[in-house]
Amino acid sequence: MELRHLRYFVAVAQERNFTRAAERLHIAQPPLSRQIQQLEEELGLQLFERDSRPLKTTDAGQLFLEQATQVLERVDSVRMMMQRLKESGRPRFVIGFAPSTIYAALPNLIRRFRAEAPDVELGLVEMVSFEQIAALKEGRIDVGFGRIRREDPGVRRDVLRNEPLVVALPLSHHLVSHEGSLALSLASLAPEPLVIYPREPRPSYADQVISLFHDRGLTPNIVHEARELQTAIGLVAAEVGYAIIPESVARLRRDDIVYRELDEPGATSPIIMSRRVGDHSAVLALMSHVIIETYTEWGLPAPAGLES
Repeated sequence: MELRHLRYFVAVAQERNFTRAAERLHIAQPPLSRQIQQLEEELGLQLFERDSRPLKTTDAGQLFLEQATQVLERVDSVRMMMQRLKESGRPRFVIGFAPSTIYAALPNLIRRFRAEAPDVELGLVEMVSFEQIAALKEGRIDVGFGRIRREDPGVRRDVLRNEPLVVALPLSHHLVSHEGSLALSLASLAPEPLVIYPREPRPSYADQVISLFHDRGLTPNIVHEARELQTAIGLVAAEVGYAIIPESVARLRRDDIVYRELDEPGATSPIIMSRRVGDHSAVLALMSHVIIETYTEWGLPAPAGLES
């Protein structure tokens, strides 16, 4: 399987017609049809319902379309990064970050890093913790900030801190009025409709939340799995259910959501810095120094091992 197979498939899936896809790709239709057939033979799956008009993807084709689109977007992103690096002549440092970390200390760290390294071209790529491992090993990012512990011999992880979790509730939720401003227990929350995120890829922060309940012999009442944090918050406001979120996310103040503490020891989510094993670049060392210096100024324990 080559990148051209992915591009051919995506074009056919988007145009829903072989003729239009061939015109878009500037190739003849018969070779395009053969390439798609070879792809299906390699995968052992039918990707299109050829009897449908317009052309439709099968279930397998729809899944393949989502993955192929992501791969092509990443390839284009790498190509653009390399082109910018070539044009700028400056060293480039790329940070991958899970969406929820942007509400914590990350913006402050990025500002300080920019001030310390004005000659470094800084790139920021939003990606969940699971995706950061492959991105680090492939050289698409230089450091990742996420929340999921995932063992890989090629990647080193350092826990910067464990962030407390809080509960986001609709303003009209009965636990708001009944419990007042008191912290809530997981036992009281378990029967209530719960919104988790992200839906995929897994494992993810969603599994951390589910484990909180399971570790206490409880089964959460999951009613919706949102794709991203902002969607989950919106669903809480829409009274679909409640969500368990990192404390820093509660800075998203809304007049239709109430935040409550969790009355559960150890109900935290780690903020993890990931980097390639053996990467001793000066820019990465500077990032580690900025983190240690910032945490010290804030009166927080300096993350152990960052300077090694």
